Amino acid sequence: MVIVGTVALDNIRTPFGEVRSALGGSAFYAGLSASYWTEVGVVAIVGEDYPEEGFRLLERHGVDYRGITRSKEKTFSWTGEYTYDLNTAHTLKTELNCLLSFAPDLPAVYDHVDTLFLANIDPEIQLRVLDSMPVRPSLVVCDTMNFWIENKLPDLKKVLSRIDILTINEGEARMLSGEFSLVAASRKITAMGPKTLIVKRGEYGVLVFGKDSVFASPAYPLEEVKDPTGAGDSFAGGVIGYMTRSRKSTNDVLRQGVVVGSAMASFCVEDFSTRGLENLSKTAISGRLSSFASLTSYPDLPPLDAGMKG
Repeated sequence: MVIVGTVALDNIRTPFGEVRSALGGSAFYAGLSASYWTEVGVVAIVGEDYPEEGFRLLERHGVDYRGITRSKEKTFSWTGEYTYDLNTAHTLKTELNCLLSFAPDLPAVYDHVDTLFLANIDPEIQLRVLDSMPVRPSLVVCDTMNFWIENKLPDLKKVLSRIDILTINEGEARMLSGEFSLVAASRKITAMGPKTLIVKRGEYGVLVFGKDSVFASPAYPLEEVKDPTGAGDSFAGGVIGYMTRSRKSTNDVLRQGVVVGSAMASFCVEDFSTRGLENLSKTAISGRLSSFASLTSYPDLPPLDAGMKG
């Protein structure tokens, strides 16, 4: 699995604390999450100020970072805060820095890619990556955001016409489709190209729309949430990592992957930056997946009584 996205230094403030120059970025979160399930390579760019700590963490997780280019400019940085409504991030400052010169070249690093995740990044870059690949990966997944929908829609639509799965939040689904109903939105978005649309709904869980199916997964009910930054990328990393490990893209495997992704996201939000993902044990992951199973299981309903009203 290869992830193309950002590796960043984040400044984050929530009602529960604050961190500065913390490890982050879409590819970084997704890479750590996916590393528990499959072999991962990350393609990104960082600046001269990027700490060795980030590379050492990827190395400990077995993530191949040969695709991370080092620039003489500063690292991409995001500064944001959350109020008690942790579903909404408020951007205070974005410094693109070295990201402006990011020109990924996958064939120069990887001669074969089974699964490609185009994490949240400029659709022009996503297109260049797709155009550069001599052989299309068996699974191509894309994430995007409101900024690209508003400012790079023609390029984004070209990307959507060439992918298998799109992951976005519910506000972005409505913006991209022009529909308030997520069911109606899914029809319009899948008509643009993706076979599957995964709608992330924060603390309310996930909706998955396929050609002829809908699947819903809850979010894990946590007693303590410290920092939701990276939850969506951790979710995507878990979904795609699991599907890559399974070597199948069936509906059943996708649904299992969504539950795995939800579990990984739940670990992410329990601490600041990537701390919640850094030292997970198989026992902890298995326990949370078992808890998810109990959340959504119930005995079969008895047949309707013939004497019921109506």
